[in-house]
Amino acid sequence: MQTPATPNIDPILSHVDSHHDDLVALADRVWGMPETLYAEYRSCAEHTAVLRAKGFRVTEEVAGIPTAVMGEAGAGGPVIAILGEYDALPGLSQEANIAEPRPLVPGGAGHGCGHNLLGSAALLAACALQDWLAATGTPGRVRYYGCPAEEGGAAKTFMVRDGAFADVDTAITWHPATLTKVDDARSLANTRMDFTFTGRTSHAASAPHLGRSALDACELMSVGVNYLREHVPQDSRIHYAYLDAGGTAPNVVQGKAKVRYAIRSTSLAGMMALNERVRKVAEGAALMTETEVEISVVSAVSNLLGNTPLEEAMQTAMDALGGVAFDDADREYAARIQATLSPEDIAASYRRFGLEPRTGEALCDYVVPRGARGEAMMGSTDVADVSWAVPTVQARVATHAIGTPGHTWQITAQGKAPAAHKGMTYAGQVMGAVGRMLFTDETLLARAKKDHRERLAREPYVCPIPDDVTPPLRPRPAA
Repeated sequence: MQTPATPNIDPILSHVDSHHDDLVALADRVWGMPETLYAEYRSCAEHTAVLRAKGFRVTEEVAGIPTAVMGEAGAGGPVIAILGEYDALPGLSQEANIAEPRPLVPGGAGHGCGHNLLGSAALLAACALQDWLAATGTPGRVRYYGCPAEEGGAAKTFMVRDGAFADVDTAITWHPATLTKVDDARSLANTRMDFTFTGRTSHAASAPHLGRSALDACELMSVGVNYLREHVPQDSRIHYAYLDAGGTAPNVVQGKAKVRYAIRSTSLAGMMALNERVRKVAEGAALMTETEVEISVVSAVSNLLGNTPLEEAMQTAMDALGGVAFDDADREYAARIQATLSPEDIAASYRRFGLEPRTGEALCDYVVPRGARGEAMMGSTDVADVSWAVPTVQARVATHAIGTPGHTWQITAQGKAPAAHKGMTYAGQVMGAVGRMLFTDETLLARAKKDHRERLAREPYVCPIPDDVTPPLRPRPAA
């Protein structure tokens, strides 16, 4: 069933309504087939099938990535990109529309960041813009980019490096959230590096002096990094996970061990400098243990680059639409989800968006003013590298209960709820409205490009992924 007709604030909205049911169904199908980084074969196929059915010109395996797809419609004029995602997260399998943790598949993946909604709403906006371009005869091309592996795989960074956005004029995207606001364009640049230490095995009791422990090297690296934390900017982040601890036999000196570090900073330059300091700690640990260390970059993303004209345009679109129109049933389910959260979780949602905490509010049905500047986002996203390549703007749209933390079973549970569908539809309307503004207002497009050039003049873009690093692709599953 289609949503109630939206007041005709913008001519794009009727086109959004005409594709609503198909794209909500897509969001629910993708929710039901959660796939993690670079394994999103079924999810990508679903998006590709919708692109073909809607008449887009389809390019598969964008940048050589089997689970990346691009669909284009229109002719001439500027090229406006709408960015979508559809990857899930490991370990967040969860039954839908309940308010208690109940995995569908124990240990399985789940859409704990709402990317089933993200990709579908982006494609909804692209479909609406395609129809509007055709109906009005406006010159211009809209492109939907289906992007995999945002969660740790940096697919968009690889796509930028490969030139996938070279002829794009601007990019628009969104992300599911607890409140509705134009994104502040603040995030952390992030490098994921693997440190593989190689030593020499020996009998840990009878000949320990003959061994050179790779596990000791990992642990000494951890000690060194922990001392380093006192001497880095306070908004930096360094965290790690053991990928290989060298085995399970304590009576064997571990000859090989591997640890992965995520190194984050508020700026690309700051991250690059911090990377080198962590490298030196690893080299020192190898020196102390007489082991060898191999250092390899797995993935990396930049920090987001804002664009004031585009952010102002998106704010105009949001203010004209008002907030997401939730109903009492939506609020009742959101309140049950909130009952599983702490007061600190709920307060954090407001503070992140620059608001004081409110009581008795389960869902956000309003637009947060642009002047409300919240706490800096301490996460990372590969949208950032697109924002350095072309002028980019991002919306945050309420799709789940206020206070819901990211990457949790609670988001997976809410991913097929009516409130989520309403939020994704609103996101499609906002992105479609901004796209129409860009196609019809040459001065807006020119101002966005000028803003982007001026930011790059202050700090030029350097791709954070070395040229010899390739995406960690995963094989297509057997039929």
